Parts: sequence; structure tokens; C-alpha cells
Amino acid sequence: MPPGACDCHVHVFGPPERYPLTHDRIYMPGLATVADLLAMHRALGIDRAVVVQASPQGTDNGCLLDALEAIGMAGREVRGVAVVGEDVSRAELEALRSGGVRGLRVNLESHGHSNAVEARRKLLVQARLAADLGLHLQMYTNLGMVKAVAPTLKELPVPVVIDHFALASPRLGQDQDGLRQLSQLLESGRVYLKVSAPYRILERFDAEEGRWLVRMLVDANPERLLWGTDWPHTGPWPGKARLRDRPEPFHPIDNGEQLNLLGRWTSEQERLQILVRNPARLFGFLEALE
Repeated sequence: MPPGACDCHVHVFGPPERYPLTHDRIYMPGLATVADLLAMHRALGIDRAVVVQASPQGTDNGCLLDALEAIGMAGREVRGVAVVGEDVSRAELEALRSGGVRGLRVNLESHGHSNAVEARRKLLVQARLAADLGLHLQMYTNLGMVKAVAPTLKELPVPVVIDHFALASPRLGQDQDGLRQLSQLLESGRVYLKVSAPYRILERFDAEEGRWLVRMLVDANPERLLWGTDWPHTGPWPGKARLRDRPEPFHPIDNGEQLNLLGRWTSEQERLQILVRNPARLFGFLEALE
């Protein structure tokens, strides 16, 4: 691993009696502690992390801020991505930024938001909040929504980060709806894309299955790609209802294998760009390499 490598998408979940979950959550996560996160990163040789507020945590960013403080005290460089309501105060935003937050997240996918008009409105509101303090915007959505809001993304006053490949499917080929618009957004430099959580789009850990997709994204703009594990791997289980009132099991994903996939898809110089230089620029880490 190159010095300064960053895992740009992880979550930390504390006990709900200390960090209450939102009432409209679609699932209840189990515990995912800072100690466990640090152990995973030590095993992979990862120096930096970005902790992302997950949908069950709503707009209460207390667990996020405590995690950022604890990770920093452990000697690791860390940043956060928070979720805020439209009525958030300037003082709260300033406190989030002081605590290490560098982005605001708009989660459209987890709650099944498919109304493009409402999605545009949400993006515009959150972008105004982000721009006021020099933050970026992060969105979790699918290719169809990326296509629908692409004109809006081009005009926002802040950088935009799209999670998890925008859920593009390697099995649907280069003509799948929305992939061309995603590639154009990358080429323009208006968005970053996380090639994170490949387990969400691959049927198996097979480098060949996703190779053409990753190479297409790298060719579009290697300076706008980020990587992340999506630890501790939330998500629905096929054929099972989501669990709201008791902890839903995490998926047993091998993060070493996820990292190996990136190694098979990219060159050494491309990995330096994706793992070190791009996150250093976006999140304000001190650059490790000239």
C-alpha cells in the first residue's frame, strides 16, 4: 500500500442507547466500533479514513463526531461526511466542520427516492449549505437518477461525490441507461466517483466481471476516482425483510479481496492517484507524495 492510502467510505455505529437512531430508519445496524475499524485498516495498511453518516443515523451526527475524535486521537488522519436537515443552523455546520466534517450527504438510494424534481431540490438546498463553509456534496443514488440530475450536478457550486459506482452493473454493458452521462460528468471534472463497495455490484469477487467498467471510468478521468471498503458492509439480504428493531447482520465481506480487485483493475500509478492523491485533494489531507 502506498503511504497515505485512504479508505473513503466507512461507517461507525455505536450503541443505540447512546446514539439514538432515526425513527424512520429502514434497518438497525449492529455495533461497528472505532477499534474494529482501526484494526481492519492496520491489516490492510490504510493510513487515512473518511467516516460517512449512514441512513439509520439520520441527522444526529453525534456518533460521527465522536468517531472522528477517537480516530484522530489514535494517530490517524480522518475526515467525515455528515447528514443535516434543511433547517440546520450556521453554528451546527461550523461545529461539524471544526470536528473534521468535509462533506454533506444526500442519500437518495436507501430510502428509494426516485422523483427527479425532488432530488434536484434536495441537491440545490444541500449544495447551498455546503458552499457556505467550503464543503462538498456526496450523493448515494443510481445511474438513472444520475442521468436525470446531470444538468443540475454540472451547475452546483461545490464538488459532488457519487457513492458506490452509482450502482452501475457490469453485466448490463456500456449502453446501460445513465452510464454515458456519468462518464461525461467525470470527464468534465464536476464529480468524483467512489469505486467503492464492489461487492454491491459484482455477483462474485471476479476481476474480469468488473474490469471493463473500471477501465472505462479510469479512462474518463483518473483524477476524479476514490476508493472505499464500505465497512462494516450494511445492506439488504436477498429474500429477507430489513430488520428495524433488532440488529441486522453485516455482510461478511473480505476487504483484502476488495482491495485486491482494485489492484487487478489498475496500474501502480493509477492506484497512487485513486488511493492517495485524489482523497488528499478533496478532503484536505496533507499530501504524502509529491
